[in-house]
Amino acid sequence: MKKKNWIRVVLDFAANCRGKMIVSVICAVISVFGGIVPYFAVYNIIKLFIEGDPTTSNIVFWGLIALAGYAVKQLFFLVSTMLSHISAYTILENIRKRMADRLMRAPLGTVLNDTAGRIKNTIVDKVEEIELPLAHAIPEVFSHMLLPIAVFVYLCLIDWRMALVTLVTIPVAAISISILMRGFSEKYNKYMKSSDHVNSVIVEYIEGIEVIRAFNQSASSYEKFSYSVRSFLDFSLEWFRSTWPVMNFSLAVLPSSLLGTVPLGIHLYSTGSLSVAEFAISIILSLGIVAPLMKLQMIVNDIKAIDYAVMTADDFLNLEPIPDTDVNASISGCGIKFNDVSFSYSNNLKVLDGMNLEIVDGSFTALVGPSGGGKSTVARLIARFWDINSGSIEIGGVNIKDMPLSQLMQLTSYVTQDNFLFDCSLKENIRMGRPEASDSEVFEAAQAAQCDDFISKLDLGYDTPAGEAGRRLSGGEKQRIAIARAILKNAPIVLLDEATAFTDPENEEKIQKSIMALTRGKTLLVIAHRLSTIRNADKIILIDNGKAVQSGTHEQLIEKSSLYSSMWKAHVNARQWVAGSVKGEINV
Repeated sequence: MKKKNWIRVVLDFAANCRGKMIVSVICAVISVFGGIVPYFAVYNIIKLFIEGDPTTSNIVFWGLIALAGYAVKQLFFLVSTMLSHISAYTILENIRKRMADRLMRAPLGTVLNDTAGRIKNTIVDKVEEIELPLAHAIPEVFSHMLLPIAVFVYLCLIDWRMALVTLVTIPVAAISISILMRGFSEKYNKYMKSSDHVNSVIVEYIEGIEVIRAFNQSASSYEKFSYSVRSFLDFSLEWFRSTWPVMNFSLAVLPSSLLGTVPLGIHLYSTGSLSVAEFAISIILSLGIVAPLMKLQMIVNDIKAIDYAVMTADDFLNLEPIPDTDVNASISGCGIKFNDVSFSYSNNLKVLDGMNLEIVDGSFTALVGPSGGGKSTVARLIARFWDINSGSIEIGGVNIKDMPLSQLMQLTSYVTQDNFLFDCSLKENIRMGRPEASDSEVFEAAQAAQCDDFISKLDLGYDTPAGEAGRRLSGGEKQRIAIARAILKNAPIVLLDEATAFTDPENEEKIQKSIMALTRGKTLLVIAHRLSTIRNADKIILIDNGKAVQSGTHEQLIEKSSLYSSMWKAHVNARQWVAGSVKGEINV
């Protein structure tokens, strides 16, 4: 596949602000020409003194011309910069929104297989680096290229030999820069991979700091963190030190235009080929040609960084989404059926292997079985977090691939053991189940989920920020907030994946009451290790090695399944070990 050009990608990013960017470039060009005017004015003032006619009016006239040129330069540069930055940050906002949308539409495995550090580094840092070409490189490269050309043309009008000698240091600097760029791409790629790794280690260290301290692993974990940072530092310094001599040489040579213009100017003046005024303006212009070339050199040094940032952002924007359709499907009920479904998270190991199962509309179905058997995968595939490798999954008689993802999301509520609280109030966290819901509907859902008792004890109640509340809430309380979200959403299909994972005996009854409120009159699929919570299920399906091996009620499976019977005995013994005796089971 042919590699994209980063300039083309940047222009694609800038498409919706193309008008502002074009005006920005035009203003930058006008600014350049305005910057040449003061040189022309200075030349004429020097001529006035040499020719013996430095009247006040003439000097003031050319002084005003110089001032007007400088004002044009600054004014149009300001407009150019303002337009380019407005465009740049508008585009960055749109890019981040598009990235978030792509991540939402990509298969969940594609997202989870990437590191949090790299995703953060791309969306926050790499996208920010695109600001450089958008706000600076596009308008300023044109102006920085145009100014030396305009100055060179002006010098040619004075004396072509002085124009040529002004450029004498450029080939030397260009050769040194070309030497500097040898192997640059390979080293820069290693540098960025090392940077991504450090970001991942930092995120991992911060997210896992509670576990690190709990298991007294601070020394070993910090050593890993420190080693990664130190390795990145050593690599960076080694690379930079190897470039410093050549870089310093090129930075010293490029501005040294006087080494050519002064000797040749003196010679031409002594032979009568160059006047004093022309000699003076040639020296001034030779110095004026250097500044934009120096800025161009710095932009050249940044091109690889820009290239890497742009192409990394473009990779995220081109993540292959799960295939979708626009037309809502006409379904008959909310029954779920797996038809010979096979699925693997990678190409090596099948998690589901020819899975066949049926969940009747409006029924309470439970999936049980050994860990790693594929129970949670079933729920994730119903929600279409991944697409299956073969077979089909139907809801209401329609293949879920033939219905829009938005329709599927409206049909399902998915509650897991990992419940995330967003950075907003607890009320808004619950309202995410149905954003248009009123406050009273949010409060009703919270009460049904048994959240009201603990939320009311917080100083700000439902307006408590989730970050502050998150430090004070137990896992079970966070789980009830997630259930309140699902109650508010009121989807006809409810998927509970280890929904009682964080509950203790004291809170289990409250969780069960909230689940009953959530699932009344709905198609319910529960994945549970606590078999007591699913004893009254209409059907219990035993999953083992990616297959539905047996199904029936609790009593039927106790009779006919040795695996289920052994799991039930282990569950009862565990409860006896924890509580000392079994005082009664809590049923959904």
